[in-house]
Amino acid sequence: MPQETAEKKVLEFEVKRDYQGRRIDKYLAARLQQYSRSFLQRLIKEGAVKVDGRPVKSSYAIRRGDTIALELSIIEEEGIRPENIPLDIIYEDDYLMLINKPPDMVVHPAPGHMSGTLVNALAYHVQQLSSVGGPLKAGIVHRLDRDTSGIILVIKSDQVHQDLATQFERRRVHKEYIALVEGDVELDSDVVELPIGRHKRDRLKMAVRHDEGKEATSEYEVLERFGDFTLVKVMPRTGRTHQIRVHMRAIGHPIVADANYNSRDCLYRWEITKEKPRPEEDPILDRQALHAYKLEFFHPILKKKMSFQAELPEDMKQALDLLREIKSRKK
Repeated sequence: MPQETAEKKVLEFEVKRDYQGRRIDKYLAARLQQYSRSFLQRLIKEGAVKVDGRPVKSSYAIRRGDTIALELSIIEEEGIRPENIPLDIIYEDDYLMLINKPPDMVVHPAPGHMSGTLVNALAYHVQQLSSVGGPLKAGIVHRLDRDTSGIILVIKSDQVHQDLATQFERRRVHKEYIALVEGDVELDSDVVELPIGRHKRDRLKMAVRHDEGKEATSEYEVLERFGDFTLVKVMPRTGRTHQIRVHMRAIGHPIVADANYNSRDCLYRWEITKEKPRPEEDPILDRQALHAYKLEFFHPILKKKMSFQAELPEDMKQALDLLREIKSRKK
């Protein structure tokens, strides 16, 4: 059983933008992607989330200037609890498998979200996983942010894990992402070469850092234009944290509904159709419109190149269908 220590960790930050009555539970879920939504909701219910020193309810509407503090218990976990969470398996053999990860799924457990993760699901569905990364990262050789959907590679044996890890390290794994970004991207294709490091003031974010950032390169190609929005394919040549999100923001086209790197954390139908806003309407997108679409690598046992694709999730499909419908009306 998990043992709670006396040690507490307090996470504190200030709301610096207007979010038009955004509920605090939804704001935190978008802002803190290292924690699951259910965990954050439980913290609020237990009074461990305070605004300007006072506990609040999940329905509290955040305001610019609010100081939010979360008190987190440091948890020690003995092993992983298998959970019967459905998996969308794209491919599987005796050595590895590829999964289409949905948005709102954390990849591996950590203090604050020891359940509901991809690793919990894998512990239930797969008899043997590689142990190279330890029990909290069993089978995981790379990762996706909680609200980035798409293809992720899972390894079953230590030997194969080490080989694939080397391929990732030597940049021999080809990755393609699909992203819906703000604005009309000027160039049909380009390469972004900007170093990335931890943000100077907000330690939860990354930023372009010419002083102490690490080399980061992303290639992009425009797929479709919608005037106020552009659909792009992005091929990261390096694997820095939040690389695509930071690079697209840096060139003036942040990913739609990206809470950390965009001025808005969701996209509503009326923002596309230009109709009158409807306060009761749910957003079409309430997470960054970023999807890991394609993965290519060399299978170390089968001795051949493998290529896989992951179908777009429903929220991105709906947004694109509406954008195409509006675009066709204007012709």
